[in-house]
Amino acid sequence: MNTYAIWVNLAPGAKDLELVAAVNAYLGALQQEGTVESWSVQRRQFGFGPSELGEFMIQIRTQNLTQLEAAFTHAARRSGELERLHIEVYSRVQDFRSGLYRDFPDAVRVS
Repeated sequence: MNTYAIWVNLAPGAKDLELVAAVNAYLGALQQEGTVESWSVQRRQFGFGPSELGEFMIQIRTQNLTQLEAAFTHAARRSGELERLHIEVYSRVQDFRSGLYRDFPDAVRVS
């Protein structure tokens, strides 16, 4: 399993529950397309965490990099309903950071 991790802060004037609803709608649409397996939204607790990473962490899980690339390709079209849902997310965030992780050890690990 691959995890695309995203850290963000709320944009000025954005509301936390509206961000979560927007993320769920956007990633739910990608899941219906078969390009995302699952996701979670987490919020930093009690201010613990490095200042360079945002208050919110979004973890998007895919079976493999091929599936993740399909999600990126679908989003890159920047049109239709998916783009409208994407705008609902990115208009509510700032200070975007991301990283790509995989389960370890993975199935192909020999030694």
